[in-house]
Amino acid sequence: MKVNMANPGASFNHDYLYSPGIVFSVNQQQYDAKYILTSLDFLRHLLDYTTEVSAIELKLKPNVNLASVQANIEKILGSDFVVQNRYQQQEDVFRIMEIEKLVSYLLITFILMIACFNVIGSLSMLILDKKDDVVTLRSLGASDKMISRIFLFEGRLISLFGAFSGIIMGLILCFIQDKFGIITLGGGNGTFVVDAYPVSVHVWDIVLVFVTVLTVGFLSVWYPVRYLSKRLL
Repeated sequence: MKVNMANPGASFNHDYLYSPGIVFSVNQQQYDAKYILTSLDFLRHLLDYTTEVSAIELKLKPNVNLASVQANIEKILGSDFVVQNRYQQQEDVFRIMEIEKLVSYLLITFILMIACFNVIGSLSMLILDKKDDVVTLRSLGASDKMISRIFLFEGRLISLFGAFSGIIMGLILCFIQDKFGIITLGGGNGTFVVDAYPVSVHVWDIVLVFVTVLTVGFLSVWYPVRYLSKRLL
């Protein structure tokens, strides 16, 4: 581009853009202060473009394999072009969300470990309360190992019931939030793109929570039964 030193302003293309009185805003500074919506012809005139484009966005049909389509496009275009999906374009944002999700999982697991002390206490009191029944079982021919398995089985039933009931209640709450939006964001009033706190249920998250609850619950049951069995049985 040649610059006219006598009149630098003449070296740049300029035109007027009139607003119809409609403003598109997502209430996020990084987008509202950086992007505007305009016609393709207007922008090409300002940038001296004819048929060139800086980027092309594609929307795929539902149930299409995103990784396969991306790999095929990269193979066709070669290394001179950058092909990114929505997550790769905003990698930092989604990485922060994944970190927040991991921290939330660790905090909930820590709370679960503290809550398991209630199970340990109730199971310990149960073993102490059933001393007479243990004597009866032993008189009927039950071994100490079998009696310990009875208490272990009962403790594991408590953990299993807690896991199932907690997951069912969680799914119900997520469904209510998704349909009715009980928990709002910042009081609404257009401050955010969505007024209600968004929720998304994934199968692998449910499996992870279920396995975590069972693992922590089973370990919390195993120790008191083993310890008290050595002292009382």
